Amino acid sequence: MADDAVVMANARVNVVPAVLSLANPPWQQEVWLDRTRFENIDHIFHVLFDDFCDADNPGPYLGTCLRTGEEVALIRELGTALGAANDESPNGTDEEFLASASWPTVVAVAGRLARVMVSNDLAEIVALHEARAARNPVPPSPRRWLPSRSHR
Repeated sequence: MADDAVVMANARVNVVPAVLSLANPPWQQEVWLDRTRFENIDHIFHVLFDDFCDADNPGPYLGTCLRTGEEVALIRELGTALGAANDESPNGTDEEFLASASWPTVVAVAGRLARVMVSNDLAEIVALHEARAARNPVPPSPRRWLPSRSHR
């Protein structure tokens, strides 16, 4: 696998789950509001704004953690929605975020982005599989003779 593909995979293995969690209100209630769990809104902000992307300015991440211009546009839209929810959450608690008036927009945009990212990843997997098959074709397996079963 080429170095750039490894970089993309390492980033997306963090970004895609963060987006999926934003698109899943039951997950947010079950996991984010349980203080014994690792993931919370703070973790999501770090993934999407600090560690693997910059949802305020995602253009430079095209080819690093984002595959297409559509992903760039949607993550920018998600960053704007998260910023609005942040403005409505004075203490920055998960409970405030989930209750904010902007939260349904966050969930909706994250849902659209999740669909696009997963579709793009699946298309990439298919392309990699087809490229590998073209380089190393598998010969057809010989037909086996199976005795017929008599029906009584």
